Amino acid sequence: MPDFFDIRTIFFTVWDYPMSYLEFFGGVSGAVAVWLSAKANIWSWPIGAFSVLLFFFLFYQIQLYPDMFLQVFFFITNIQGWWRWTHPKQNEADQHQELRISRIPIRQFIIWSVSGVIATFLLGTFASNLHEWFPILFSQPSAFPYLDSFTTVMSIVATFLMIEKRVECWYVWLVVDIILTYMYFQKGVKLVGAEYFVFCFIAAVGAWNWTKEYRNYPNQLAQP
Repeated sequence: MPDFFDIRTIFFTVWDYPMSYLEFFGGVSGAVAVWLSAKANIWSWPIGAFSVLLFFFLFYQIQLYPDMFLQVFFFITNIQGWWRWTHPKQNEADQHQELRISRIPIRQFIIWSVSGVIATFLLGTFASNLHEWFPILFSQPSAFPYLDSFTTVMSIVATFLMIEKRVECWYVWLVVDIILTYMYFQKGVKLVGAEYFVFCFIAAVGAWNWTKEYRNYPNQLAQP
């Protein structure tokens, strides 16, 4: 039986590009989850949990360690987000009895942004030394330690905003997706790179859909 979780185990080859089981099924399930998120569909969360489990193993094998650690966070928050969207407080529910879309206060967004910059520096410094501090676990130096750390930190910010169904989560995702598209193509995982290129457009669609729904709420429901 082939090792499903080994990136060297090839599912198929297309245009001379060997596609592993990990990259294919992680990418497809991730794309479905993101598209459902753009439509504010609650099934985005359990499907997303499956995707991040596969990407945990993939990122370890291509030395994107901050991204690897991020998948643990994503798995937990996918479960949390599923619960939050389906169990809103009474004054937070929309007409479907799901968590309604809202906007984040400016002051809170600034605090998140400043905290993100500080966390990026700390995580980047940690990632750049992993191969020296833990050579048995991390035999190769981290690729793009600070850039990867920035996308990791801002992905955490975007995830918390998405759990609370804030419109602004999609603008953060757009920045993250642009950077990750570049990183994944550089590391040779072309399907994932192409997927994140598509995610850039899905983020724009998500921002448009969520903003439209937010503006269509009755006045008394449109407040954060």
